[in-house]
Amino acid sequence: QVRLVESGGGLAQPGGSLRLSCAASANIFGFSLMSWHRQAPGKQREVVADISYRGLTNYANSVKGRFTISRDSAKNTVNLQMHSLKPEDTAIYYCKVRASNLDYWGQGTQVTVSS
Repeated sequence: QVRLVESGGGLAQPGGSLRLSCAASANIFGFSLMSWHRQAPGKQREVVADISYRGLTNYANSVKGRFTISRDSAKNTVNLQMHSLKPEDTAIYYCKVRASNLDYWGQGTQVTVSS
């Protein structure tokens, strides 16, 4: 069982920045894939970015050039740095990791982009 706890969400103005962090209860190098997802009201959950155990990253087209996913092995965290935020980035953001072919989700953190 892997526990994930997200933090760093909140309110930001358009054009602003936020940094999300996901703390894992296990060594992150045991995870084959770590990712951030989001779900806006009335919409399906979508993947925002992911990072493999090799450090390869992928991003949704809507966030390319604005968001950066990274990991910190010393703290067992996977992070999402978000810049140039837009109102359409408003959503609940979830962290997910895959370990031994099982997916584990965090509880989510709210990000609201509004003036």
